[in-house]
Amino acid sequence: MTFAATVLTLYPQMFPGPLGESLAGRALERGDWSCEAVQIREFATDKHRTVDDTPAGGGAGMVLKPDVLAAAVDAVSVREGNARRPALAMTPRGTPITQQRIRELASGPGVILLCGRFEGFDERLFEARPFIEQVALGDIVLSGGEPAALAILDACIRLLPGVMGAASSGVDESFESGLLEYPQYTRPQEWEGRTIPEVLRSGDHAKIAAWRHARSEDDTRLRRPDLWGRYSDARARSASGARQTDEDQDQ
Repeated sequence: MTFAATVLTLYPQMFPGPLGESLAGRALERGDWSCEAVQIREFATDKHRTVDDTPAGGGAGMVLKPDVLAAAVDAVSVREGNARRPALAMTPRGTPITQQRIRELASGPGVILLCGRFEGFDERLFEARPFIEQVALGDIVLSGGEPAALAILDACIRLLPGVMGAASSGVDESFESGLLEYPQYTRPQEWEGRTIPEVLRSGDHAKIAAWRHARSEDDTRLRRPDLWGRYSDARARSASGARQTDEDQDQ
């Protein structure tokens, strides 16, 4: 099954962009995924193909019009029938996307990505089309949604079957287990007076696994206390559930 990506954008020439190179590019050539870039201006009805207007209540910048955006989304969604692909709008007001959500998207038929520009979307778009997910790449503001859409597509494409060389490459990584990935090393064994940790040269796979897990926990606790908090809570719930199961079995 081909993973179908449709991007609604004012700059269709930006796609597939860097995704036409390297692993994603070869996967595109093989037909593992497809990329359709749709020009939003085609759905404007005035002679100037206007897609934005001034903010209600005043303020700087311009706001994308809900009628034009809804027409673009509807045109793509109508083709979907009952098997509608998830539709995501790129906006810093959205929920930060997670690796778990990326995996869900990658396992499906594809995705529709709506790229914001200027001051963003008229809020009525999301009220009238509640199936559109508002997602953010992180706590940053970009000049438009296109770079975020490229990043999300890249994250999905690399998880498609056969895209990465080793199937485990997409599993043993940051965020997959709720932790940051452990640090990596390669040759030369010594560089500028710094050596690869001895445990990684020991050949003892159990010790290596234990060291990597401990480093993942330490680095997550120090660098990402938000992730560490969620990980700790999940671990505590799991332990509590296991104790409850044991108690039930003893009764």
